[in-house]
Amino acid sequence: MAHKLPVSALVVVYTRDLEVLLIERADAPGYWQSVTGSREEGETLVATATRELREETGIDAARYGGVADWDAANVYQIYPRWRHRYAPGTTHNTEHVFGLEVPAPVEVTLDPREHVRHAWLPWEEAAARCFSWSNRDAILLLPQRARGLGPG
Repeated sequence: MAHKLPVSALVVVYTRDLEVLLIERADAPGYWQSVTGSREEGETLVATATRELREETGIDAARYGGVADWDAANVYQIYPRWRHRYAPGTTHNTEHVFGLEVPAPVEVTLDPREHVRHAWLPWEEAAARCFSWSNRDAILLLPQRARGLGPG
């Protein structure tokens, strides 16, 4: 099995009313997150975000205008429990942030090997539930992103 690349996409899926989709990891009960996944060799980051969204939730981004690149990236230390998935010596990942607005909570189809539950939560509650600081921080940007104000 090939090692994962230490470059990933995070996709914050949200409604016009700023409800956020979170999914709970199958391999880590209680670890809630937005859609996330590693880039595959030769894949663009938009393609990674779109593919991971479909694989993890069944949501077709094109149906809602496609994912939006938030032009934000976070570098974080890979949790020791997951480092074996990467090439030896790899300790950090660069995560690129995307968003997808849907009109209202949409149907979600989870792959039970990856995620066991999902929830649509108000953005503040979703941010508080995330185990990852980078995911939390992306959700906290949502009100200004949704108003089209961009970062900062």
